[in-house]
Amino acid sequence: MSSRTPLEKAAAQRPRHLLPLVAIALIGYLGGCEYESNDASLPSASSPITEARTVPPLPESGDIDAGTYLVPVAGYTEPFEITVPDGWFALDGKSVGKGDPDHQAEWAVWVTLWPANYVSMDACAWMGALADVGPSVEAFIRAMAAQSSTASSPPAKVMVGNYSGFEFDHYVEGDVDINACGADRFCIYSENRFTCTHGYSTRGERETCRVVDLNGQRAVVAVGHIDESVNPGLMREARVVFDSIVFKSDQLM
Repeated sequence: MSSRTPLEKAAAQRPRHLLPLVAIALIGYLGGCEYESNDASLPSASSPITEARTVPPLPESGDIDAGTYLVPVAGYTEPFEITVPDGWFALDGKSVGKGDPDHQAEWAVWVTLWPANYVSMDACAWMGALADVGPSVEAFIRAMAAQSSTASSPPAKVMVGNYSGFEFDHYVEGDVDINACGADRFCIYSENRFTCTHGYSTRGERETCRVVDLNGQRAVVAVGHIDESVNPGLMREARVVFDSIVFKSDQLM
């Protein structure tokens, strides 16, 4: 079998003064082939790259890896998506928290995703006094502001993605003795009428609540700290986690 290519045979049959031109054409041809081969594996700048993105559910409890988690909450058509750094842990699949090495409390800071279907009329004498305030954002804010034993800052308008809402601080007011409260805790709001699913275990706890209108349905999330002695850097980290919350379409559930 001849070792010469068809292009080389053709070049040999042409006059000598054409050989340099053939050589130049051959180099250009091979160079073009090599460029196309290498470039074929790279996406075009004008071609969109589509990649499947799977967001895992938030574990029920225990230490969790840094990353983004999906938190579907019963009663909401929109699941939460939340992103946490290293060192955070989960509880009941509806809250995340982190401890402060210089603080004895296990949960120095937290972000809670519990549904707020009922608000206690009195955060201390809350047993048997949890009121259904309906699904609206405004009704929840009014109930929280009227709650005895606690106080709220004036609500400020916020946007969470495409959803509107309000944000306010909430804290224990005055010198209320927590040991005299129901179950030795302040109940702020709850998922059901008979138990308290979100409350404070000390008088020093303070949180920021964000109430979002999900197309006529209310969602409440909150970030808080156990007291003012918590490391300020850890409080800022908790706020970053809080601000990472977005609401995804129910088609992802």
